[in-house]
Amino acid sequence: MTSLSIAEAAEQTGLTAHTLRYYERDGLMLRSVERASSGHRRYTDEDLRWIQMVTRLRATGMPIRDVRRYAALVREGDGNEAERLDLLLAHRQVVEQQLAEVTSHLRAIDHKIALYEHTVRPAS
Repeated sequence: MTSLSIAEAAEQTGLTAHTLRYYERDGLMLRSVERASSGHRRYTDEDLRWIQMVTRLRATGMPIRDVRRYAALVREGDGNEAERLDLLLAHRQVVEQQLAEVTSHLRAIDHKIALYEHTVRPAS
C-alpha cells in the first residue's frame, strides 16, 4: 500500500498541497487522510484514486456542492446507490451537452480554417 506525503501526493495528482488540504477540509474526501506520528498527512492508493475521481468531476464542471454530496453518499455506504447514480447521470447529461456545444464550435473553426487554407493554398 502506498503512503505518500502531501508533496508526493500533489506531484502524483497534479494538484497543489493547498488544493489537497482544501479537498479534505471541505468534505470532498471519503475519509480523513491518515497522519504519520509526526502529524503529517499520508495519502494511500485509495485516497489517490478518490482524488482522481474528484478531479475528473470538477474538471467536467460538477459544482463543489454536488461533489460534496456524492462524497457524502459514498461515505454513507451501501443503500444509496440509486441516489449516486441519479447524481452522476445528471452530471453526465450536462457534460454531454457541453461536449455537443464544443463540437459545434470546433466545426465552425474547422470551416473557417478550410476557407483560409483554400485562400492561402489554392488547389494547383
